[in-house]
Amino acid sequence: MADAGTPQNLQTDPVTGEMVSKNELKKREKAREREAKKAAAAAAKPAPAVKASGAGPSEELTPNQYYELRSRHVQELRRTLQPNPYPHKFHKYGGPGKIENGKRLADTTESLAGRIHNIRASGSNLLFYDLHGEGKKVQIMAQSQDAKDPETFQSTHSHFRRGDIVGVKGTPSRTKKGELSISPSEMTLLAPNLHQLPSAHFGLKDQETRYRKRYLDLVMNDDTRQLFITRSRILNYIRRFLDGLGFLEVETPMMSMLAGGATAKPFVTHHNDLNLDLYLRIAPELYLKELVVGGLDRVYEIGRTFRNEGIDLTHNPEFTICEFYMAYADMYDLMDLTESMVEGMVKYLTGGKTTVEYYPEGKDAAEGQTAKKWTLEFQRPWKRYDMIETLEEKLNVKFPPGDSLHTDEANAFLRALCEKHGVQCSEPRTNARLLDKLVGEYIEPLCISPSFIVGHPKVMSPLAKWHRSRPGLCERFEGFMCGKEFCNAYTELNDPFEQRARFEEQVKQKEQGDEEAQGVDETYIDALEHGLPPTGGWGMGIDRLVMFLTNSLNIKEVLLFPAMKPEAVSGPGPSAQV
Repeated sequence: MADAGTPQNLQTDPVTGEMVSKNELKKREKAREREAKKAAAAAAKPAPAVKASGAGPSEELTPNQYYELRSRHVQELRRTLQPNPYPHKFHKYGGPGKIENGKRLADTTESLAGRIHNIRASGSNLLFYDLHGEGKKVQIMAQSQDAKDPETFQSTHSHFRRGDIVGVKGTPSRTKKGELSISPSEMTLLAPNLHQLPSAHFGLKDQETRYRKRYLDLVMNDDTRQLFITRSRILNYIRRFLDGLGFLEVETPMMSMLAGGATAKPFVTHHNDLNLDLYLRIAPELYLKELVVGGLDRVYEIGRTFRNEGIDLTHNPEFTICEFYMAYADMYDLMDLTESMVEGMVKYLTGGKTTVEYYPEGKDAAEGQTAKKWTLEFQRPWKRYDMIETLEEKLNVKFPPGDSLHTDEANAFLRALCEKHGVQCSEPRTNARLLDKLVGEYIEPLCISPSFIVGHPKVMSPLAKWHRSRPGLCERFEGFMCGKEFCNAYTELNDPFEQRARFEEQVKQKEQGDEEAQGVDETYIDALEHGLPPTGGWGMGIDRLVMFLTNSLNIKEVLLFPAMKPEAVSGPGPSAQV
């Protein structure tokens, strides 16, 4: 009688474990028989005495043939446990030491583990493996005379393939050329790789595959590994910098009933128990300022933020942001702090230099041409561009007074200016969006080395405090480099009456069709009514900063798992590979 939990007329595929129909199982078994015959024929070809870079019969198989043959092999090991292909534990040990070239430490035993990248055979009793682990490479020189049991040497090593994770116990030595080697007495299969690794010669270059299979990218490309180590060092530096100034790291909600703290379109999710639609946060700003109201004078958060916007070279809908709020500080204090933080970070990453090379079109230039290169200078002080003054200079026009930039007359002026100079702005063509497009066209390209844009109109900054000496403007700056924004900060608006008016202006913009405009957050206004001290607020996009400091042209390069369009997946095995 069929098992109660198994659907009628379905059978278990012994290779993949899937439940399939009887006809489908027969098709698969016939296909596997054909593949097995091809694989056996390829494996039966005579092999030369010496193989380079893991080349051999298995390298000549198609991915399907390799997967089928390897799966059968591992399934047999799972059945016989001779050896167990998935042991529970392997003890690694060994400490720092120095071995002279050409020397071998006969009385020392080391225990290492890693992934086999290349296999080279010199006869049946001598094999060389390139073992990679923790960013390092060690050569394994396996000889039957060094094996704990020489009689099982060949059978033991017959189980190993490129990509397998193995444990090695043996004697360390160094070749005359200085390469570190281990002469193993034992080698243990810890986790077999069922798939063919990309060719050791050509590597893994396909961008789509690298992003979708980041694990394979990390296995094959040390540059990828080093990039994400650098990203971790950047995050570590920011934390240490802020901790050193007395900031407290906190965590705020990822979901809320209002999407506030930034101008962006949010993602919507649903809370089943409360039967309530919620927004994924577009910024942690309002919660952090509520903590300052509560007496936590210096707080910061590093975490994920979500904005339901387009995907391009510098935008990903899920990204990492750092925001901090500092009571009794203003935008000018934060400009100094930003320069100090980022200059110190660059010195930390480069060993003391204040410059970084960036190739905006990539390092690979067309034949006969030199790749375009920017040298970014991070030494303080950074250049400052006043928004309105710079636009007036570039466009040879006089802007309306700052305190009238929110009016319909200013809107007509900005529309005409954009049309005259061919600056595209899609609807809704609000004053804030028109100004933002002009800045993107005429000021942002000037900011190659890190620079600040200051003097924003209030209409562009609903949470920033008004400028103390320039009516209609606010105390805000944006940090740019390589023509892209990487940080944003301002003297925080702490007047609850003005904040309500700003929110209501945002509601009007939303009614005009601006999906990114904010609504009225009554909880936040209530917090302001309890008293927010003079405060400076600051936010930085970590992903873009990492891009510029690692010479990456695509934000997907600096995200371990970037957003990708779904791919059709047909099931286990090579057919499901990207």
